[in-house]
Formats: sequence, C-alpha cells, structure tokens
Amino acid sequence: MPHACRIVIACLWWLVLAPSAAAGGKTLAVGMTAAFSGPAKALGLGMKAGIDAAFAEWNARASGAEPRLFLIARDDAYDPEAAGDNTRRLIEKDQVVALIGNVGTPTARVAAPIAAAAKVLFFGAMTGASLIRPQPPSRYLIHLRASYQEETAAMVDGLLSAGVKADEIAFLTQDDTYGEDGFQGAAAALKARGYADVDHLPRGRYARNSLDVEPALIQLLQSRRAPRAVIMVAAYRPAAKFITLARQLFPDALFLNLSFVGSDALARALGPAGRDVIITQVAPTPDSDLPAVRAYRRALANYVPQASFDLLSLEGYLAARVLIAGIRRAGPNPDREAVIDGLLSLGAFDIGLGMPLRLSAADHQASHRVWPTRLVDGHVTAMNWSDLVKTEE
Repeated sequence: MPHACRIVIACLWWLVLAPSAAAGGKTLAVGMTAAFSGPAKALGLGMKAGIDAAFAEWNARASGAEPRLFLIARDDAYDPEAAGDNTRRLIEKDQVVALIGNVGTPTARVAAPIAAAAKVLFFGAMTGASLIRPQPPSRYLIHLRASYQEETAAMVDGLLSAGVKADEIAFLTQDDTYGEDGFQGAAAALKARGYADVDHLPRGRYARNSLDVEPALIQLLQSRRAPRAVIMVAAYRPAAKFITLARQLFPDALFLNLSFVGSDALARALGPAGRDVIITQVAPTPDSDLPAVRAYRRALANYVPQASFDLLSLEGYLAARVLIAGIRRAGPNPDREAVIDGLLSLGAFDIGLGMPLRLSAADHQASHRVWPTRLVDGHVTAMNWSDLVKTEE
C-alpha cells in the first residue's frame, strides 16, 4: 500500500473528531500500527473499530477538564519492518501519548522494543506472545489479554480431560515467532502434565502472509498415526484453507485455534467446513449479557455503525476502556509517564466483565482468563471443555 494511503485512516478520523475534541479540554493522540491491508487486515480493522468506539464514547461523556482522545492509526499490513517504521513515526512525529492495539507477534517483536526504548507505553497488543511479557515486567509494556501460553495450556487441559492422548495431538504453526511461541506454550503444558516426548509430535509449518499450507499438511500425513486434535497457531486465511483440506483426510479430528486467528473472519472463510472448530478467546462472546459487553454493543452501534459485533472489535473496545481508566487516574493533563503511572496504580478494578482485572508494578497483564468457544452454524458460540467429552463419545 502506498505510504500516502497508509495514513488516510488516521487523517479521516482526526478530521471527524477534531471539532468535538477541541470543544473540551486537552486532546491526547494515541497511536496504533496494525494490519489494515493484506491477509490479516480483518484483525487490524476489527481492533481499530472497537478502539474508535471506546474513544468516541469517552469523548462524548468526558467533562470539560478531562482530556479528549483521538487515534492515529497507520497500516503495517502485518509486516514487521513497516510496523517498526510506523512506531517511530507515531512516537517522533505524531507525539502520541501511548500506543495501543498492535496486531501480531512478528510486528510486536519489532514495535515493542522501539516503544520501550523511547519510554512510550505499548499497551493492549493483540498478541499473547511471551517475548513482550518479560519478567520482571518492563515499565512500558502493559497488556490486557491472557498469554498464548495460557491459551494453549487451556487447550491441552481440555483435550486431555476429554480423553485425547498427548501423542494424538498435532500442530500447525506459522513459521515465525508467533507460531513458535504458541507451540512452546502447548509444549510446556504437555511437559507439566507428564508428557516428555513433545518434540516428536507431528508439526506442520507454513510461511507468514502465505496460504501455502499443503507442505504442512503433508508433514502431518507422514506421522505414525492420524491426529485426533490439531492445535493451530495460525492466521485466519491459512487456517481456513488447512482445515478445509485436513477435514478430508482427518474427518474425526478436532481443530483448535488461538484467539489471534480472528474467530468471525475464520468462520466466514470456512463456511460449512467450520463446524465445531474450537477457538480459545481472551474476551467473552459479543452476545454476552455482561455490562462491559452491553456497553460495547451500544458504543459500536452509536459511533462505528458500519462495524460488526465480533470478538476483534470487542477486544479493541475493552483495551481502550482499560487505557481510558489509566488516563483518568493520571489526572487532567497527563503525559506519557503519567498515563503509565495511572494504569499501574489501578490495582484490582472492574470494567464490567464479571471478574476483577488487575494491574500493578508487579503485574502488567490485566486478565488471565481464557474463554473456550466453537463455531456452530457459522457463529462463535460459548462452550465448556466438558462438551468435548460428548463430542468424543
């Protein structure tokens, strides 16, 4: 995408928001680099829609002394180099107070260190990768969602409790840091549960930003036994192609995906082949009756009516709500450091998810909850891991 086109989203949003922002107190620019074009664009556009809705909702309600927020969003097309360039531009030229909603592990691997080195908050990224969750935590890297290791551990526990044996599990992974992190999370969970031969489990890999999944499928075909479950660390388009092909070869296998896959995008790509595909989530389903989810639906309908109710925009909305809570705590004229101080001073807090979130100097991940779902008639439906026992019977 030409560079001029990459900033259209940011410029249009600023033109719409500027009059209302100027009518209140101080305005704060928040930056976002994500995929708004290319094979992962549904993820970036979904996250952005939720952030836009939350910021517009806040700006409409903020008092005269409270800062108004506007989002400067730049397209990186899920390319790490572009994400790095965007991050520098957002920090140095656009002077954003914080960064929010980066999409993907490969991009976060580049963008997060740039933000940390510049002492700018890197918050609410759409990745559960351990590489941006160092211990002890970095002051400038703060998260909303559960980690990939927590998601894959939930998958492993769910499968084993349903009677799937460890050596009946196979993997499809993107051939990069995202794929490796997800695999290592599952491997650690299997080892913790007494299975030591993880490195010999079937594993197929495919290249990022490609649909070339046939070699990965061949790798699984060459294994000693047909898998009963395939844990997938993939983007939605290659995941959909792989599942469609693999169902013809392994008709009774379970296919499990991490939240990053983009559940609704995966469902659309799969069509009828998506029956009973499992996706772990880091947020409740968008039809939930939880107060935060009801507020999300109202905000999206009011301020971004062209967007869909889905888990992508819901995650963006929730991340923005948490950032706003930190900004409110930071006072009427917050700078970059004050916003971080505000977030880390929240302690246990509730935004309406039916459970407390928690942020502190020692804990930079607000939520550790994983929600299992599956696709039923093209819709993302809440499930319990105990439902798998019925499936296996």
